[in-house]
Amino acid sequence: MGEWMGADVVQLVGQAGPYLMSAAGAYGVAVFTRAESAAVDATANLGRRILQAVWHRRDEQGRGELEAAVQDAADAPEDADAAAALRQQLKRALREDTELLADLARMLPAAGETVNVTASGERSIAAKTIGTAVTGDNTTIKP
Repeated sequence: MGEWMGADVVQLVGQAGPYLMSAAGAYGVAVFTRAESAAVDATANLGRRILQAVWHRRDEQGRGELEAAVQDAADAPEDADAAAALRQQLKRALREDTELLADLARMLPAAGETVNVTASGERSIAAKTIGTAVTGDNTTIKP
């Protein structure tokens, strides 16, 4: 692994940390099996997507270690050691899988990126990116 990649891993893990902790707090270990929830904020949902991406690329032992770190973070959200252990799991996964590193880099907002979106009015929505959004009554969507 090149030196630049090591720096990328450290930077991305630092950037992902708040998302991971938010997901652990919102979902607990169910983060690996739950679908995105509209009742959970965007930070936790991005953390859920990151953790699921890591989970699906780990072997059984790696999954067990990641699950334990998520459980510890969920049980003690203010514990800096639990947060560090969760970040360490992500760091280990990224160092072993350059494709995962690239995927995570695409998931996270660019450093310093700020997105301001305003939704105003009845049934309005706001999103940075969106697939399909339906806000009307009696709407039918056909494939």
